[in-house]
Amino acid sequence: MEKFKMKAPQRASRCIRRSFSALLAASLICTGLPIIASADSSKVVTLGANLSDEQKSSMYEYFGTTADEVDTIEVTNQDERKYMEGIATEAQIGKRTYSCSYVEPTEDGGIQVKVANLTFVTSSMIASTLLTSGVENCNVVAASPIEVSGTGALTGIMMAYESASGEELNEEQKAAATEELVTTGELAGEIGQQPASDLMNQVKQEVIEGKITDEGKIEDTVNKAAEKAGVDLTDEQIAQIVSLMQNIAQYDYDVKALKKTLDNLEGKEEGFFSKLVSTIGGFFGGGDDKGGIINSTNDKILGDNAVIDSTLDGIKDKVNKNETNSDEGEGFFDKIVNFFKGIFGGNDTEDADPEAPVDDSETSTPEDTAEPQSDDNADAPDDPADADNPDDSFDADDDDPLKNGHDGDAEDDDPLKDSHDGDAEDASE
Repeated sequence: MEKFKMKAPQRASRCIRRSFSALLAASLICTGLPIIASADSSKVVTLGANLSDEQKSSMYEYFGTTADEVDTIEVTNQDERKYMEGIATEAQIGKRTYSCSYVEPTEDGGIQVKVANLTFVTSSMIASTLLTSGVENCNVVAASPIEVSGTGALTGIMMAYESASGEELNEEQKAAATEELVTTGELAGEIGQQPASDLMNQVKQEVIEGKITDEGKIEDTVNKAAEKAGVDLTDEQIAQIVSLMQNIAQYDYDVKALKKTLDNLEGKEEGFFSKLVSTIGGFFGGGDDKGGIINSTNDKILGDNAVIDSTLDGIKDKVNKNETNSDEGEGFFDKIVNFFKGIFGGNDTEDADPEAPVDDSETSTPEDTAEPQSDDNADAPDDPADADNPDDSFDADDDDPLKNGHDGDAEDDDPLKDSHDGDAEDASE
């Protein structure tokens, strides 16, 4: 029989396939049953009152549901003004309401959010402010058929959550959540959306966990967080954040629930390996804490230019950004997801002739020979200690092929772009 010498990437591919196939099977068995929030919970959709009938129908289709399958609430501009007047500007509030939401209460897993066509707020901002409102666990999709600021989306989400869960949120906390969303959004306009979200989340976590209520100590916390993040804040911005945190600090929060969601946003909910498996599991059926309704959205409905981001993207970004660079332009996370898609849905690379000889200029030796394998671009993960030597051979007999390094290009693009404030009065329908 003709001997073949496998390259390191091929050996890694074989090991990854064997390990992940077994692991995925186990994870799907464990997560296959709880694919809805809970037996008694309901799902609620909110629709902006100023949407046309056609736009309302498109939002049900985007959410992946129908009017017969969920309860529906219409949200008016007056509903938004209840919490936003005195906090947001008239331009931010606007005179019409287009923002919609789809809310699914869950029993654990923290808060997961996906947003689409909201230009002023991000999924991270909404998730964090929902914590402030008193929500601990839920899946949320907030969207609009046209680009709007999204400042009013939080109002509809809170209304939907109360209806779906039967739980009435504290009115003062809902007002504080709205103030936080507007404050974070304005700060994002000055220093960027991600830095603003990270800074506010860091300060809020320290204030709540440390039960800090003193104005001076909160200001010190803000300054230290800003210095650590390399962010320069004006005196006015510092004063605004301190005032907000003083307001938030007076309420009683579940610290564990708080950390759950904030860790979700940073992609560190679990260890790397278990987090990766959980996230991949979400792509193949979801679960209480894997996004649920978020996995059912039909992004094509909103068009190719829709502005979309999700807290579930955190693990993907974290994994890909921590990889070793390669020339293939595909991150390690994407390779693993595509690998599983190949198993369950077919993949061009899987159709390669397994008996085709490998073009290898190196001299084959008996010790390095192995059965032929197809090349599916699943490169071997590199050990961080040897990150500068990506071409080092991978031992085919290594029982632990999954090292802590990865191979792929980081995906640094921020899908969100700055846009206009408010659900503008002149927005086209």
